[in-house]
Amino acid sequence: MKTTALPDVLPILQALADPCRSQVIELLRNRELCACDIAESLEITPSKLSFHLKTLREAGLIMGRQEGRWIYYRLNLSQFVVLEQYLAEFRRFSPVLPARHCSA
Repeated sequence: MKTTALPDVLPILQALADPCRSQVIELLRNRELCACDIAESLEITPSKLSFHLKTLREAGLIMGRQEGRWIYYRLNLSQFVVLEQYLAEFRRFSPVLPARHCSA
């Protein structure tokens, strides 16, 4: 079984570490959105949003499609599967047992 290495998920973790980018991910959770709608929802300038969208695209977390003069963004769920598999490896292969909480 192939394990996911940290270098594979590092760009994903770095992209998700920013609160603004995490909000973009939440907005795209249920539907595709135009960049202008994302900027309006987050109350940020299009130029600031552009930087965050670029980071999310480079991490593979979102994909865009052009329709006329607008770009619509959606989640790239396959990249979330990569992250999910990486995190699941901690649960499966960790020799450390969860801490026990003592009742007094």
